[in-house]
Amino acid sequence: MLLTMISFVVVGIITVVGVVVINEGQRNIPVQYARQIRGQRSFGGTTSNLPLRVNMAGVMPIIFAISVITFPTMIAQFMAQAKSQFLANAAQWLVGIIQNQLVYGIFYFVLVVAFTYFYTEVIFHPKQIAENLQKQGAFIPGIRPGSHTEQYLSNTTYKILLVGALFLGLIAVLPLIVRYFSGMQSLVIGGTSLLIVVSVVIEIVKQTQAQLSMRQYDNL
Repeated sequence: MLLTMISFVVVGIITVVGVVVINEGQRNIPVQYARQIRGQRSFGGTTSNLPLRVNMAGVMPIIFAISVITFPTMIAQFMAQAKSQFLANAAQWLVGIIQNQLVYGIFYFVLVVAFTYFYTEVIFHPKQIAENLQKQGAFIPGIRPGSHTEQYLSNTTYKILLVGALFLGLIAVLPLIVRYFSGMQSLVIGGTSLLIVVSVVIEIVKQTQAQLSMRQYDNL
């Protein structure tokens, strides 16, 4: 029992560290602003970074995946009351499939990964970013402005997102993995709960630091 509890603590610590690393992980794309000369003054010529986060979707893919998984269960419960024997048998078969932990875990994992890409596609717009950079006279070194910049941002985002999507999928099925190896049904580590809690704590810390920085700036 003691060894099991220690294992739970170790897995919990590793999960928290992983959540922090993935949530804070980002790739900084260098952006160069073209130098403009107006009269005797020059503007621009500076270098900045465009951050691309590893986990842009947050916990939304997990929420979407849970909704999709619970929908067939609701349909099966409705079909189980049907007078048709065929529908009743189909409902029992569907419930049996869902109750299979291996099938459930694989389906859940695939849905989380798929929804991670889908949600990122909805909220991240490489074309708009490329157009804004071009309007501001900025460019990514070695990449032509316009469609080439858009394609570069899309390809880079998909590569980075693979790590975030696989991590979210692992977090989602973590309780199933822990339950399988520990054999304990009552005590499991909720990866999604840890993800939400850690994300909220990180956001609170960032807001607190921002408020302290603003107060220090006002006192100068």
